[in-house]
Amino acid sequence: MAKCKTDCIERPLSLAFEKLGGVVGRYPFVFLLSAICVAASLGGGFIFLQERKANDIEDQFTPVNGPAKLERAIVAKNFPQSEEFSQFRLVSEGTYASLIITGLHGENILTEAAFNDIIELDRRVKSISTGLNTFDKLCAKTKGRCMSNAVLDIINYNAIEIVSSNIKYPMNNGMFLGTTIGGVELKPNSSEITSAKAVRLFYFLDEKKTKENSDWLDGFLKLLSNATEQKTVHVSYFTSVSRQNELETNSDSIIPLFSVTYSLAITISILSCSRLDSVRTKVWVATFGVVSAGMAVLASFGLLLFCGMPFAMTVASAPFLILGIGVDDMFIMISCWQKTEVNKAVEVRLAETYKEAGVSITITTLTDVMAFYIGLMTPFRSVQSFCMYTSTALLFCYIFNITFFGACLALNGRREKGNRHWLTCMKVPEATGDDGGCCVGGAYDKITQKEFEMPVDSFFKKYYGPFLARAWVKTLVCVIYAGYLAVSIYGCFQMQEGLDLKHLAADGSYVGSYYDKEDEFFSSYGPSVMLVIKDEEFQYWNPTARESLDLCLENFQNLTMARSGIPPVSWLSAYMQFGQRAGVNLDNEMQFKSYLTAFLNQSGFSQDVNFTNSQIHASRMFIPTVNIRTAIDEKNMLNAFRDTAEKCGKLQTPVDLIVYHAAFIYFDQYAVIISNTIQNIVVATCAMLVISLLLIPNPLCSLWVTISIASVIVGVAGFMALWDVSLDSVSMINLVICIGFSVDFSAHICYAFVSSEKSSANEKATDALTKLGYPIIQGAVSTIAGVVVLSTAKSYIFRTFFKIMFLVILFGAVHGLVFIPVFLTFLSTCSSSQEKNKTNLPTQNDMTAFTQHSLVSQNESADPDCYFSEKIHL
Repeated sequence: MAKCKTDCIERPLSLAFEKLGGVVGRYPFVFLLSAICVAASLGGGFIFLQERKANDIEDQFTPVNGPAKLERAIVAKNFPQSEEFSQFRLVSEGTYASLIITGLHGENILTEAAFNDIIELDRRVKSISTGLNTFDKLCAKTKGRCMSNAVLDIINYNAIEIVSSNIKYPMNNGMFLGTTIGGVELKPNSSEITSAKAVRLFYFLDEKKTKENSDWLDGFLKLLSNATEQKTVHVSYFTSVSRQNELETNSDSIIPLFSVTYSLAITISILSCSRLDSVRTKVWVATFGVVSAGMAVLASFGLLLFCGMPFAMTVASAPFLILGIGVDDMFIMISCWQKTEVNKAVEVRLAETYKEAGVSITITTLTDVMAFYIGLMTPFRSVQSFCMYTSTALLFCYIFNITFFGACLALNGRREKGNRHWLTCMKVPEATGDDGGCCVGGAYDKITQKEFEMPVDSFFKKYYGPFLARAWVKTLVCVIYAGYLAVSIYGCFQMQEGLDLKHLAADGSYVGSYYDKEDEFFSSYGPSVMLVIKDEEFQYWNPTARESLDLCLENFQNLTMARSGIPPVSWLSAYMQFGQRAGVNLDNEMQFKSYLTAFLNQSGFSQDVNFTNSQIHASRMFIPTVNIRTAIDEKNMLNAFRDTAEKCGKLQTPVDLIVYHAAFIYFDQYAVIISNTIQNIVVATCAMLVISLLLIPNPLCSLWVTISIASVIVGVAGFMALWDVSLDSVSMINLVICIGFSVDFSAHICYAFVSSEKSSANEKATDALTKLGYPIIQGAVSTIAGVVVLSTAKSYIFRTFFKIMFLVILFGAVHGLVFIPVFLTFLSTCSSSQEKNKTNLPTQNDMTAFTQHSLVSQNESADPDCYFSEKIHL
C-alpha cells in the first residue's frame, strides 16, 4: 500500500496557524479586545430583530414555488373576488372566526338545552363591537345580508324546533351540512339525523376591511378566552389569524431557556476541564469558551440582521446548537495546550497549540458549515433562514476561537506560568506530584514536561478497549447492530410526511383543541376541490368537447376520495338543463353565448365563468371530497386530483384544466419533501466523501465513512418516525446536518485505526479508542447539553429539533465508540496489508497531515498524539 501524501494544503496551513498562535500569545489583549469590539458592533443588528421577523406560515413553511401558488394566481386572475360571498369559492381561506360546540360529556348536541346555549353564544359573538365596527358592518354578505349558519337557519334561531325538525344529512333542502354538523348518526336506511356530537358555526368577514377585521377577531378571542363554561356544552374556538398568532408567541416562549442553556454549558465545560490542581485547572478558560460561543451568536445574527436576512421562527433554536458545537472547538484547543511542555514560553506553547489544533478545527468547521449551506437548496424559507444563520454563526465560532479564546488561553497560560491560583491569582507553592490541592498547584510530569493525562484516557486503554476486543462481546455487538438496523428500517416505513398545522401552536393552546375537535367530528367531508378550465379555446357548445369534459368529470368522481354521493357543482350542467327546458339549442355557439350572461346572473353561477367580450376565458366547477382524515389522505388526494387533471389533457379532445383549493398551498409540501430530502442527503454525502477522501487517503477508510453515514441516517430517520416525528421542513434539515456529524465521528475513528502502529486489529481498535474515546463522550455530552432544554419547550418545532439532534449525537457516538471499532477488527486485510507494508506507513513521528497537520520530529515538543486526543467537533 503506497504511502499517500496529503500535506500539500495542510502543512502550509498548519505553519500559518503556528505563526498566528505566536502572535496571539504575544499580544493577547489586542485580539481579546478586537473580538469584543467586533461582537459588540455587529450585535447592534439586533435592533432590527422585530423588523426582520418572518413568521408568516405560508411564506416560511410551504414550498417557495409550489404548484398551488401558481394555480392560485391563475384562479385569482380569472375569478376576482365578488361582492356576493361564497365560502367554497374563496381563493384563500378567508377571514373568519369559528366555534365548535360539543356536549360536556359527549352526549347528543341536538337538544333544546344545548341549542339555547348555542343561540346565546351566537348572539354574544354577533354583539362584539370594536369602536364603531360591529359584526353587521364587517361581515361577508350575500344578497345584502350577513352570511348565516345553516343549522341555525333551519330552526329559525328557535331552540325548541331542533327537537321537532327532521334534518337530513349531508344535504338538507339544498344546504350542505357536512361541515356544520359532526359526529352524526342516521336513521336506518335514511338520511335523517337522529343524533350528533358537534355543531360548527362560522363568522366570515369581508376580506377588504383588513384593519377592522383584525380588531374584531381580537375581540372574538378575548370574549371566548374569558368566557365562562356553558351549562350544557363545551366550546372550542378558532380564527383565521390564530395559527399566525400562536406561531409568533411560540418563538418568544423559549427565550427564558437561553439562560438555562448557557448556565448548563458553562457548568459542563468547567467540570470537563477541571482538575484538583489549583493552578492547572481550566475553570476560567472553560467559562470564556462558552462566552466565545455566545459572542459568535451575537455577531453572526447581528450581521445577518444588518444585511436584512429574514429571521424565521426556526432560527430561535440555532443558538442552542451553536453553543453545543462552539464549545467543542474549545475542547480541541485545551487538549492540544495540555500536550505542550509547561516550561516553554506562553507564545511558544500557544504556537504549538495552534499548529496542532488549527487545521483540525478548520476541517471540522468546514464539514459542518457545508452541511448547513447545502440546506439552502431546500424550497422552504424557514429551512433556508435557519441554515444561513447557523452556518454563519459556526464561521464566527471558528473566528472567535482562534482570536478571542486563543487570547484567553494565552492569558491563562501566563497565570499558570507564574504558578498562580485560578481564583485569587496569588502565587502558590508548587505541587510535588499529581496531587494538587487548594493551596498548592502547578504539578506536571517531570519526564515529559507536560501536564498529567486525564484519568478517562486510562479507562479506555486498560478496561474498555480490551473488553470490546473479546469474541463474545463482538458477537453481542453484531447482534445489537442487526437489531438496530431492523428497528430503524421498520421505522422508516412508518414515517409520516408533512407538517400538521396544529403543531405550529403551543401545547395546550386553544388552537390544538379546535383542530382535535375538527379531526374527530368533521373529517368525513373534505374540501370541495376547484376544477378550473383555463383554455380559452375550449368549445363548451361543441358536443364532442362536452363529452370529453363529462368523461373528465367522471374520472374525478370515480376517485376514492371523491365518492361522496354529492354531484359536482357544475355551471355547464345547469346551463344545459336550462337549455333543454327553454328549448334553446346550446350546441350553437351564437345561442350558447347569447343566453349565457342572463343564465349566470339568475342562477348564482356568475362567479364561476369569466365571460367577457363574448369570450369564455376560464370557467370552474367543484368536486366534493370525503374522508380526508390524515396527512397521507391529504397527500393521496392532492396527487390523485393532479394526476387526473393531467390525464384530462390527454383525451381525444383535450381538456386543459388545473385543480385548486386553498389547503393545497400547505399540501404542496408532500410533493417535494421526500425528493428534496433525498437530494440534500445525496449532495451532502457526496461532499463529505470528497472531504474524507482528501483527508483520509485510504479507500477502505472512506468506505467505512460511507457506511457509517448511511447507518446513522437510517437510524435517525427510523427512530424519529417511532418517536412521533414526521418528515417535514423542520426535521428535513436535521437529517442533512447529521451527515456532517457522522463524518466527524467515523472519519477520525477510522483513520486512527488504520494509522495505528499496533500489530493486531484488536490493539489498533484499543489504540483508536484510547485517543478518541473521551473526546467523543465529551463532545456528545456538550452538544446534547446545548439542546436538552428544548425538550421542555411547549412547541412541537423546538421539541422536534431536540429529538433529532439527540438521536444524531447518540447514534453517532455509539457508532464511534462501539460499532465501528468492532467492525474494523474484522478487517484482517487491513491489518495484514499494513503489516506487510509497514515501511510505507507513517510512523507515530511521521504522520500524515490529517493527524498532525505537519511532520513532527522526535526532538520537537509538539506531541503527535495531540490530534487524536482532540475533541471531536460535533
